[in-house]
Amino acid sequence: MFKRIPSISTAELADKLPEKPLLIDVREPHEFRGGHIPRAKNIPLGQVVNFKSTEPVYVICASGMRSKRAVKMMRKNGMDATNVKGGMMLWQGVTKGGAKS
Repeated sequence: MFKRIPSISTAELADKLPEKPLLIDVREPHEFRGGHIPRAKNIPLGQVVNFKSTEPVYVICASGMRSKRAVKMMRKNGMDATNVKGGMMLWQGVTKGGAKS
């Protein structure tokens, strides 16, 4: 049985940032250092299985594919996780570290 993965757009995420949500970036550390959303926490996809949270989590990657996989794992483990569609490729907001092209 297929379950729909909860997702939001990068614009919807930008609207939520003032609320200081828990934002997990599942890209590899070198990708994260190349530019990420301020306050995002880097937990590479391979380490997501060890991550636990009782608060809602928003998950981003480069394109939305790894974050979708991470959200599936997190939801299977009982977490309230939401995928950010399009990932950093569609992110129009402020980034920290690296240069946004």
